Amino acid sequence: MTFDEWTQRGLPALLRFATVLCGSAYLAEDVVQDALLKAHRKWERVGQADSIDAYVRRMVVNEFLSWRRKWSRFVPSPEVRPDETAPDHAHQHADRDELIAQLAKLPPRQRAVLVLRYYGGQSDQEIAETLGCSAGTVRGYASRALATLRVELTPTLTGAHHAY
Repeated sequence: MTFDEWTQRGLPALLRFATVLCGSAYLAEDVVQDALLKAHRKWERVGQADSIDAYVRRMVVNEFLSWRRKWSRFVPSPEVRPDETAPDHAHQHADRDELIAQLAKLPPRQRAVLVLRYYGGQSDQEIAETLGCSAGTVRGYASRALATLRVELTPTLTGAHHAY
């Protein structure tokens, strides 16, 4: 499979994944673009991978994790805020936006673990391979991230007046 063939097939899913990971469609596009530039330069090796999707997804995660170091001098604030250009007043979308905002507060590795686990459907071992750490470290990141989300979301949910 050529790079062009793979991007035609794989780019939409990769952008969706990166948007959830980054918390912003704009940042996701930048991260994916940088990862795909690297993938294109190394396509002979990338194209031979057992799972090109997993290989490129790992490249996106690595690019996201190095984003703060790489772009901190260009971005006025290190905090990534969710895209709010088109507010949606439906409760489901409001809840999703709140979750994305809370995910954006997590450290990058904790956020990556939750996105890979719950959005990407990966096992702890697969996540460990993607992040280059042990499965125990993945479980630790997930535990701390979920504990932080519980604390952060509890006041919001108890004060919410949603009718479900």
